Amino acid sequence: PLCGFQVIRCKAAVAWAVGKPLSMEEVEVAPPKAGEVRVKMVATGICRTDENLRQGLFPNSDFPIIPGHEGAGIVESIGDGVTSVKPGDKVILLCVPQCGKCIFCLNPESNFCLKAHMFETQCVLPDKTTRFTCKGQQIHHFMWVSTFAEYTVVPDYAVAKIDAAAPLDKVCLLACGFPTGYGAVINAAKVKPGSTCAVIGLGGVGLSAVMGCKAAGASRIIAVDINSDKFPKARELGATDCINPQDLKKPIHEVLIEMTGYGADYTFEAVGKLDTLAAAMTSCNLSTGMCIMAGDPPAGSMLTIDPMLLLTGREWKGTMLGGWKMRDSVPKLVSSYLEKKFNLDVLNTHTLPFDKLNEGMELLRAGKR
Repeated sequence: PLCGFQVIRCKAAVAWAVGKPLSMEEVEVAPPKAGEVRVKMVATGICRTDENLRQGLFPNSDFPIIPGHEGAGIVESIGDGVTSVKPGDKVILLCVPQCGKCIFCLNPESNFCLKAHMFETQCVLPDKTTRFTCKGQQIHHFMWVSTFAEYTVVPDYAVAKIDAAAPLDKVCLLACGFPTGYGAVINAAKVKPGSTCAVIGLGGVGLSAVMGCKAAGASRIIAVDINSDKFPKARELGATDCINPQDLKKPIHEVLIEMTGYGADYTFEAVGKLDTLAAAMTSCNLSTGMCIMAGDPPAGSMLTIDPMLLLTGREWKGTMLGGWKMRDSVPKLVSSYLEKKFNLDVLNTHTLPFDKLNEGMELLRAGKR
């Protein structure tokens, strides 16, 4: 396709309706308008949130839609007024933007943004239109980024320029999975050296949390998953104990309390299910424990807990993307990766061509990535 201000025809994976498999289609991608950037996607990760979207479990999402939110690529063209990137720059797309102007962006303790999906739908661009069409029909964006397309258009505050030396097929995971898990430990919990941690769920987010616990100097890192195939990698990354709840005769929270005395100093829920969130909450230390919710529970679900769990001093805290201000932090995370400060490559379990994306989604559903 010709670059510049022309429509580009390319492949994209479209979710036409809730519960339907992704359909590989030819789509038209319109040029960027003022303040927008069109990106040629080079690599995308597959995250449980994409599957939640397909199943209709992600809030305020309109179909048909192009999923994907862990992407890296190269700027193809820019709209009027864009100064942060230029054509040819390597970039990572940001599913939580950083406008730099709202009350949250201006607060150094917040990494949220009023432009984020919970406040303003990101299924259309800020002018309330889409840049995708297929078979004469408008196709919605997912959190503005829609990385399951060969080209995509995003607002300039949802993209970060990164080091030209960065391998895009590796650093695309810095768009969501790794910063969410690692940042849950480093930024949200601020884990202290010598402490005891439990990580429930050993997907990309959970394994990144294990890495964060190790880097923070935790003395004991208990990794929990119903898939024991995850345990060798968890141990390689620093887990000291690995537990499969299906092998137990007691509820997992009771076992974790027995193992740690009065509960772990920090627990991390990286599954996004209500029962695992309740277990993580119950199994942290009853007085000084902190439970961090890093998973993505189904929209609209309700959790019932005994408030007495909190009365003795426990803390329950959420984190979005690990507390990083993404536009500022992603370039620094890329530099840290290039300096080998953490092992991101271990999270890359499979590499598939774009037209095998449904196969990758099936690997995710089967717990093999």
